[in-house]
Amino acid sequence: MIAERMKMIDASGIRKVFDLAKNMKDPVNLSIGQPDFDIPEVLKEEAIAAIRDGFNRYTVTQGIDELRAGIGGALKEKKVQFEDTLVTSGVSGGLLLAFMTVINPGDEVIVPDPYFVMYKHLVNLVGGVPVFCDTYPDFRMDAGKIAALITPKTKIILVNSPSNPTGAVSDERTMREIAALAREKGLLVISDEIYDSFSYDGPCPSFGAFYDRTLTLNGFSKSLSMTGWRIGYAAGPKEIIKEMTKLQQYTFVCAPSFAQLAAVKGLDVPMEGYIAEYRGKRDLIYEGLKNEFRIVKPEGAFYMFPEAPNGAASEFVRMAIERNLLIIPGNVFSQRDTHFRISYAASSDTIKKGIDILNELARTVKQK
Repeated sequence: MIAERMKMIDASGIRKVFDLAKNMKDPVNLSIGQPDFDIPEVLKEEAIAAIRDGFNRYTVTQGIDELRAGIGGALKEKKVQFEDTLVTSGVSGGLLLAFMTVINPGDEVIVPDPYFVMYKHLVNLVGGVPVFCDTYPDFRMDAGKIAALITPKTKIILVNSPSNPTGAVSDERTMREIAALAREKGLLVISDEIYDSFSYDGPCPSFGAFYDRTLTLNGFSKSLSMTGWRIGYAAGPKEIIKEMTKLQQYTFVCAPSFAQLAAVKGLDVPMEGYIAEYRGKRDLIYEGLKNEFRIVKPEGAFYMFPEAPNGAASEFVRMAIERNLLIIPGNVFSQRDTHFRISYAASSDTIKKGIDILNELARTVKQK
């Protein structure tokens, strides 16, 4: 009864950990990839007012004009090149629409390794072939590594900065060099920028500022803690956005109406205080773990990707869970099983407890 395509994907390893957490008593949870601050009150009130005013029906598929205009203005401030926009049901919805729109069976998609868990599975689901660009040990994706992977079947380069799960941020020089390569080879670049607000050591440039054949995916889930409201957007070449919009008519229909209206106001909500707080969380956990673990200091997002001291991340994570600590094994995000992901989107007390458990576990493992 089950379609063959479902054999191409597996249940998310992250969701498996979430399910495990439900059965644990007060776990130290450093696994969840969502902000620990709540949606700003002004946006809650905006959404409540929209619901009470009856703004609860379908919107046009492409999204309400006010939100698309605001998104367009924000993109122009970052000098992003685009011809049209589409409001999507989160970046996840945008990824699925984009892949279904542009990937034919057998098309190759260059994917950074480590990668966001959806990339590999969604490319496989639509019949594409993920080609992994190994970015270890510094988690940098560069033009030289990508060039070595290009074949006549290559269609897309997928970039993600700041990165989930590593926190790496691509600088302007790297983006320009990848853009030049994509231009030379006539490739599409899909740039997942959902964490662009969380950049701690300098600006996070948008890839679309350097290459016109870029499909930029972003949204409000992380920057405004609106994960459950499912508001994202795609911006890029008109021909691609047109087909994604057509496909959305027969899939998601439209993004949630009240949340679209709240997101308009969200474009003007100052988030600097939240970002400063997360920079402090990043520093707290990095300084707390750097003596016992090999770690590349993350520059953005709210993740860290240390190397497991025993070289086997799944086993290390199992031992951590036995100590009531929830983290994610690296093989969820990678072809390797050598690292593990920590999310520091948690309270300082939770982070400190996690540091203590991880350091004690690392010392135990090293003594064996």
